[in-house]
Amino acid sequence: MAEHIGRGAPHHIGIDAREIAGSPTGVGRYLAGVLQEWSRSEFPHRVSLFLHSDPPPWVQDLSFACDVVMDPAETAGTLWEQRRLPAMAARAGVDVLLAPAYTAPLRLGCPFVLIIHDLSYFAQPRGFGWREGLRRRLVTRAAARRAAAVVTVSHFSATEIHRHLGLPLEDIVLAPQGAPAWRDGLPASGREPLVLSVGTLFHRRHTPELLQAMALVRTSVPDARLVLVGGNRTHPRLDPVAAASALGLGPAFTWRPYVSDDELNALYQSARVFAFLSDYEGFAMTPMEAAGHGVPSVLLDTPVAREVYGDAALRVALDVPAIANGLTTLLTDPAAHAAAVGRGRERLAAFTWSRTASVLRTTLERAARGESHT
Repeated sequence: MAEHIGRGAPHHIGIDAREIAGSPTGVGRYLAGVLQEWSRSEFPHRVSLFLHSDPPPWVQDLSFACDVVMDPAETAGTLWEQRRLPAMAARAGVDVLLAPAYTAPLRLGCPFVLIIHDLSYFAQPRGFGWREGLRRRLVTRAAARRAAAVVTVSHFSATEIHRHLGLPLEDIVLAPQGAPAWRDGLPASGREPLVLSVGTLFHRRHTPELLQAMALVRTSVPDARLVLVGGNRTHPRLDPVAAASALGLGPAFTWRPYVSDDELNALYQSARVFAFLSDYEGFAMTPMEAAGHGVPSVLLDTPVAREVYGDAALRVALDVPAIANGLTTLLTDPAAHAAAVGRGRERLAAFTWSRTASVLRTTLERAARGESHT
């Protein structure tokens, strides 16, 4: 897989920045990390951020030349992307466009760099409505074929792109997300018996099994509770509150579709264990955020969990008693908790935003110059 560290003359870079507006989740946080890292370096290029609604306040503090270009819309989906975004890019006169969220305009007057974080809608199509799944598959496939470069976040996702889209592995640029800075958090004894799980709800993230495991955990840790943070995009629809109530969790369970960064940091600071039971991810960002706050994770034992987290997380099978045992161990065993926190802190050093931002910068420069990314 290609990784480049060259530098080029100044260019005008356009960015589809929809994901940083409103309530950003994984893609928005990835893009924010890259922009803020560029701002900490000597970044010579001019950037135009294309949005449908107001950007977050931190955008005005970016140190490089940055324009916010708005074409307001209540929602900015495929029609906005395919019809309005190309016109915005043409009027701005950008040299290259960064499309950070799986798809890109198919009729664009400049080269573009496409980031594909995972291919869950190819690998697990039943988790999406048929219209959404078909749209995602068609547009992603077409965009990948037209892209000057395709970027992804893990070796696992690169192999998935090769398998489903047919791109040669050596042509795929690897730019994993950066890790957060380490924060000195409280030891296990100073934290609540709180299990935290953060991430948009999909069936592949196995919320029912997590709830069932928590019901088992509470037989030995009666004051343990679970906080689940993430918008509900399950298909068919899962009601997590009803599922928790049926298991008798009651006030021991809280679901928040979205929280502010301050609220999320407070949850990370108070949680004793993090749980993320996904069987398919491109990277899995939130366990890394948890590690930065000194919170060890229980993850499913998947290829990407082994690649990204190694022994820095407690990996378990998709088996309710095994999940419950992992959670109980990290809730009740201070030595196991401290060892997992230490391994997580060491793992943070393997992922830096400076490397991510550098790879993306070079890839965009090469695309703007019309050079091959291989």
